Amino acid sequence: MNQRRVTWATIAVLVAAVSSSNAFAGTLDDVRERGKLKCGVNTGLAGFASIGSSGDWEGFDIAICRAVAAAVLEDAKAVEFVPTTGKTRFTALASGEVDLLARNSTHTFSRDTDLKLDFAGVNYYDGQGFLVPKALGVTSALELDGATVCIQTGSTSELNLADFFRANSLTYEPVPIESAGEGQQQYLAGSCDVMMTDASSLAASRSTFEDPANHIILPEIISKEPLGPVVRHGDNDWADIVGWTLNAMISAEELGISSENVAELAAQEGENPEINRMLGTEGNLGEMINLDPKWVVNVISSVGNYEEVFEANIGKDTPLGLERGQNALYTDGGLIYSPPFR
Repeated sequence: MNQRRVTWATIAVLVAAVSSSNAFAGTLDDVRERGKLKCGVNTGLAGFASIGSSGDWEGFDIAICRAVAAAVLEDAKAVEFVPTTGKTRFTALASGEVDLLARNSTHTFSRDTDLKLDFAGVNYYDGQGFLVPKALGVTSALELDGATVCIQTGSTSELNLADFFRANSLTYEPVPIESAGEGQQQYLAGSCDVMMTDASSLAASRSTFEDPANHIILPEIISKEPLGPVVRHGDNDWADIVGWTLNAMISAEELGISSENVAELAAQEGENPEINRMLGTEGNLGEMINLDPKWVVNVISSVGNYEEVFEANIGKDTPLGLERGQNALYTDGGLIYSPPFR
């Protein structure tokens, strides 16, 4: 009996030791060994993910990739961007072609369970909308009976479109497209009457038109589209890093930490305990996820807080002209909210 107790006790100790040594094995180790993060992004969506005039990738979703690289590698530029379409994005993630997907992807039941993906948070609350030429003469989606609709395959848009038209006893003819870029081309060429996708994507597309004022986004928003970064199911440690990097950007806005003052705030322990914990002047939050104590400092100094990223890429003073709306902090009537850093 004593021998059995010793045996089981020994096994328990060995299992605990192995579990501890492998606590951060997986994607984190791969990224560090490689020296760069492979991030799946849109093939091109103004404001969210596109190649700028400098030849570098830029946009709201691109900032998530750079923030994770800053947290893990202390270098926001250590990212290889991998363009993916609606059809290829989840395969690229599942196969290991990318470490992270930051590509306006909607968190749904089937994607979370059947595709074995983990959504690490929501960085943009959106909904399905309709873009039409003013010349079409409609002011509501309920007037679109018999319309041809450009719709991206492999997206939640297909089901939302079918559900809306069926529920309202309307008919339509789908025009399948592979990417936002192809959708714009088909729409502008007159191959479809309507372009349908997330309202933010419609605003992004319209901002690139020669005559954006001649195109309107109809008032109906027909779905919930919580968009956010995605990782492979089963690598909880990597999911923690991605999720808490996003949370750090959100909490930084709430607490008044920005790219302009983060270095000063991190130089010494201040009066706010949560700021101290985030910036590594108190506690050991970085150690808990195997990151440098100053990982949040690296993130905010590299890409900024949530507000800075939003306003610089898609906010009211950009060509997209998006208001914060649902994407305001919860303290301002929005849905953006981070769990506490403690």
